[in-house]
Amino acid sequence: MVEERIRRLFAGVGAEGQVHAVRVPKGGPGAGAAGSGPEGIEVALGADEPVAIASIFKVLLVLEFARQVVAGQLDPRERVRVTAADRLGGWGTAGCLDDVELSLRDLAYFAMSVSDNSAADLLLARVGLDTVRLLAQELGLDRTRIAGGPRALLESMLSEVGARDEREFALRYPALPDERKRRLAVLDPQRTTASTPREITRLLRLVWTDMAGPPEACALVRDLMKRQVFRHRLVSGFPDDVTVAAKTGTLPGLHMEAGVVRYPDGEQYAIAVFARTRDLAASRATVDATIGGAARVAVDFLRAASPGDTH
Repeated sequence: MVEERIRRLFAGVGAEGQVHAVRVPKGGPGAGAAGSGPEGIEVALGADEPVAIASIFKVLLVLEFARQVVAGQLDPRERVRVTAADRLGGWGTAGCLDDVELSLRDLAYFAMSVSDNSAADLLLARVGLDTVRLLAQELGLDRTRIAGGPRALLESMLSEVGARDEREFALRYPALPDERKRRLAVLDPQRTTASTPREITRLLRLVWTDMAGPPEACALVRDLMKRQVFRHRLVSGFPDDVTVAAKTGTLPGLHMEAGVVRYPDGEQYAIAVFARTRDLAASRATVDATIGGAARVAVDFLRAASPGDTH
């Protein structure tokens, strides 16, 4: 079974994997974006088990932003100032040393392209947390839970560790026993922003078939996902002529990416891959490469099994 092959791939790098992969139907709106593919073919390994999704939630966030822009509720050119109080550390404006001013649509760009946490928080404050939650319900993502933005998750970690700020957290966290670290709320799907691999591919299929909102809104999300700069996970598993539009997510011991791959023949596949490692390192090159390898195995199976295959 293809799922067993994927399971062995992850076991070989000391990880447990969850995967859902399915063909994205052609034909635009109404082409059938729910569940498995139109032919009932899918790759599903732990696909219905809940998992923390970390920054993958930014796909929903930016989709809601795009919908509000198309509806005329937000001006994408509205200026926002990112100050020292907004910085969370990391990529983009989150790691800047000085104040930065940019537009709402550039916040969306940074949130998706480099997973900028400060940009995501400011964008979430503008579009509304409850609105993003309602969007998940509207799209039938019944098992998707949005606990809050990046700052809310960071504050949860600081509180649990007993740290007053990020600097104190950086001193206290390494000294904690691994079992204590694993009990942090941000790693528990029942207490943090979470979903299932199957619901994440459903979201992607809805976006790619213009069923997640107005076509202009879906197109913006697709474009921003294509502009993600990280190439070490899904992209690593595919040839250069395959286009990958994706969003990563990372937490201690959790490595993930979800996206859509498009082959030169026009066939597209939605994939969500989650890996949990025994150690709690935030970076594991072998696990990242296995995410790409597992995605390739899944898509190769779908291409061989699908009536829409060209070879």
